[in-house]
Amino acid sequence: MERNLMVAGFGGQGVMTMGKLLSQATCDSTDLNVTFFPSYGAAMRGGTANCYVVISDDEIGAPVSNSVDDLIVMNGPSLHKFLPNLKPGGTLFINSSIIDKKATRTDIDVYYVPCNEIADKLNNPKVANMAMLGAYLEATKAVQTKSVLDALLYKLGEKKAALIPLNEEAIEAGAASIRK
Repeated sequence: MERNLMVAGFGGQGVMTMGKLLSQATCDSTDLNVTFFPSYGAAMRGGTANCYVVISDDEIGAPVSNSVDDLIVMNGPSLHKFLPNLKPGGTLFINSSIIDKKATRTDIDVYYVPCNEIADKLNNPKVANMAMLGAYLEATKAVQTKSVLDALLYKLGEKKAALIPLNEEAIEAGAASIRK
């Protein structure tokens, strides 16, 4: 089993955080191999940002692939640029709060997740990425949500542990958007 994921968007949308948390949770809670490979555009906030996460029960030969099983896009330019890299039979996750375009491919599964709307309902625009991560976890079962929350606590540290409930709410709301 090998699962290749690309997460793409603008800098500042939490793209790298999603990839890092998924990678950390996989390392901490499974015996699977994982790689995380970030790619930044020329400008950090507002520039392009994407990352690859590969999860496998075998050795991972390369951290980057031109053909991915799952694609998360947080903005329109990422959808346009990276959709051709999604394998037939793959899964596409679209931030429908920002991207109003519908996927035209019929050989993939598509989930429209209103990430920014979910974040707005939680009164914190910074958790839109956690809503998307929750949707991804619900649809793919790539790793347990509890493991991601543990990785988030590790990342935030005890000083920012108070942010865990907000992030947990965002993850659950993203997951609920998939269950509808």
